[in-house]
Amino acid sequence: MDTEEKLKKLKDTITTLESVVVAFSGGVDSSLVAKVCYDVLGDRALAVTARSETYPAYEYEDAVKIAKEIGIPHMTIDTSELGIEGFAQNPPNRCYFCKSELFGKLKEIARKKGYKNVADGANLDDAGEYRPGLDAAKELDVRSPLKESGLRKSDIREISKYLKLSNWDKPPYACMSSRFPYGNSITEEKLAIVASAENYLRSIGLKQFRVRHHDTIARIEVPSEDIPTLLRNGRRKDLVKKFKEIGYKYVTLDMEGYRSGSMNEVLSQQNNKKG
Repeated sequence: MDTEEKLKKLKDTITTLESVVVAFSGGVDSSLVAKVCYDVLGDRALAVTARSETYPAYEYEDAVKIAKEIGIPHMTIDTSELGIEGFAQNPPNRCYFCKSELFGKLKEIARKKGYKNVADGANLDDAGEYRPGLDAAKELDVRSPLKESGLRKSDIREISKYLKLSNWDKPPYACMSSRFPYGNSITEEKLAIVASAENYLRSIGLKQFRVRHHDTIARIEVPSEDIPTLLRNGRRKDLVKKFKEIGYKYVTLDMEGYRSGSMNEVLSQQNNKKG
C-alpha cells in the first residue's frame, strides 16, 4: 500500500470509534492517533496526557506543543505510578500496573464525558516485544487503531511525515522506569538522578540515548555512530565529572549501543535457561 492507502485504512478504523479519549504521551504513535482522530471525529476526540514521576517535564512540554499543533482538545491529569501497589518494586510486569491505572482513569473520563471509546498508540511491532501493558489494554477494552490497521513503526513515521506532523522523526521514548533492572526498587530520588544524567546527554546534542541505572553505576546507551561524540575533544572527562556530581560512582559506556528494551534481555536469558 502507498501512504494514502495506509492513511485511508487508519481513518476507516478510527471512524468505527465514533468518539474517543486518546491516551496521549506526545510520542510519534499517540500523536498520529490523536491527529487522525481529530481529523475524522473533530471534537468527538479528546487527548489526555498523564503527568507523573516517571514522565519528564520536557516530554510533557512536547505533548502540549503537539496537541496545539494538531488542534485536538487536550486534557492533563496527574497520576503517581510509585503509589500503585506493586509498581515501585519493579517486577517484570511493572508496566501492567501502570497501564491498568492509566486506562482505568481514561475509561472513567470517557464515561463521565460521554466518549464511547479509549484508544492508545500501540502498533503492530509492539506485538513482537515484551509489553505487559498490552494485557491491561485488552482487559479494559482499549482500542489500538494503529495495530488494528496493520501499521508498523515505519508506516507510522511515513504517514506522520505525509501529514506534516513536526515530531514524525522523534526518537522513541520509554517510561523512565525502564532505566532500572527488574527487581531493583524505583524511587523519586533514583528517577531524579537518571533524569539529570539524561538531561546532560541531551544538552550536548544527543537525540537518542538511555542511562540505565545500576545502583552506583551508570550504563550509557547511545547509537554506535554517536559513541565518538562522547569521546572526542575532552568530552569524556566532562561527562564523567558531571555524572559523578549527579551521584554515580562509576560511569560506563555500553559498547553494544542503544537498543530498545535492553533490560528485557535478562528475561530472555532466564527463559532460555529454563527451556
